[in-house]
Amino acid sequence: MHSDTITLYKKYRSGKRRFILITFLLLTLLCFIALMTGSHSIGYEEILQLIQGEGMELTRQIIFNIRLPRIIGATLTGALLSLSGAVMQIVLRNPLASPYTLGISNAAACGAACGIVFSGYAPFSLITPYSITLSAFVGSLIGLTIILFIIRLKQASVETIVLSGIIINALFGAGIAVIQYLADNIQLASIVFWNFGDLGRSDWNKLISLSIVTLPAIVYFYLKRWDYKALSAGDDYAKSIGVTPQHTRIISMVITSLCTAVAVSFFGVIAFVGLVVPHIVQKFTGANEEFLILGSATFGSMFLLLCDTVARAIIAPVILPVGILTSFIGVPLFLFLLIRKKTI
Repeated sequence: MHSDTITLYKKYRSGKRRFILITFLLLTLLCFIALMTGSHSIGYEEILQLIQGEGMELTRQIIFNIRLPRIIGATLTGALLSLSGAVMQIVLRNPLASPYTLGISNAAACGAACGIVFSGYAPFSLITPYSITLSAFVGSLIGLTIILFIIRLKQASVETIVLSGIIINALFGAGIAVIQYLADNIQLASIVFWNFGDLGRSDWNKLISLSIVTLPAIVYFYLKRWDYKALSAGDDYAKSIGVTPQHTRIISMVITSLCTAVAVSFFGVIAFVGLVVPHIVQKFTGANEEFLILGSATFGSMFLLLCDTVARAIIAPVILPVGILTSFIGVPLFLFLLIRKKTI
């Protein structure tokens, strides 16, 4: 009997690992497809020639200066947003929690807009991505503070947290409108760009910053997986095995806010990725935090890259902002979750 239990457990874990491996392989395949997709068609023979140090200079410029940064940007941003959504849902024990639904994305976008308009009153060309990232982080922390205050003020139910997210979205949406009214034409165009959510401005400098945030975040969240598993069993159980629920929850929310701020400050508001992906992954991994965290990172990368590839191809040569496409996909799923949850 004991041997059968061990065998079943090993089979269970093997199935979860297989899902993550398949997702990673599909992500790799999709990267090659994305390299070949665009207004200028590139065949796999040309890619092989470039790998061998041959090929046309035009093809080299398109791949290394346009498509490859965009592909890497999509994979890193997808991982960041998906991880943020998964961790928020775990620590808040709320299936509808995500950076977008809780208003943190809009708060970060409002902070980025403030950075664009008020950062030293400099011309937009002199405003560095890092000052905008800092402004977005401050904005996201303000939104996070409001959420944590509501949770601390009373034991907030799922309904209260979702409603507070709607209020925060409306509040910072109004803030963005005010800033847009005060902005000049160049600043206004840039603010509109953040609200669209587009990966078209990926470059190697942004990718370095994204990597500095993404890789440590994945490692941190994975190392904390057992603390999250304890939290999912309840605060009392977590305390009984030495986990501090409040400290773990606040630190995790601050890190997810940083992840959201970096993604928003570079590419704008890409809605619903943090909500959609963890629920899809959970269908395959179950509520196992160990596999949910890694699965959300890999599947989120694949999901956003797929959306961006479709956005580039669906009405080519016009490139549709990826944030529009993720909203079209995310809204029906969000409505499904609202209908499915009897208490909401």
